[in-house]
Amino acid sequence: FVAKKGEIIKYIQVTYQISDDKVMKREFGNLLKINDNHEKIVISADELIGGNYKGINHIHIKDFLV
Repeated sequence: FVAKKGEIIKYIQVTYQISDDKVMKREFGNLLKINDNHEKIVISADELIGGNYKGINHIHIKDFLV
């Protein structure tokens, strides 16, 4: 998803779980290809990595919805 409000743009990738390295590369990889400085977020139902992966925030779905 691309969310835009005024001048603020965020790229959001949603996945159920990040179960292994292949899934992690797929879910984060597309966002890593975007060469700008707008916020990039991966949302999932697990807490496998949490925090940040190569500059992309990983957020648990519950935290995103609050």
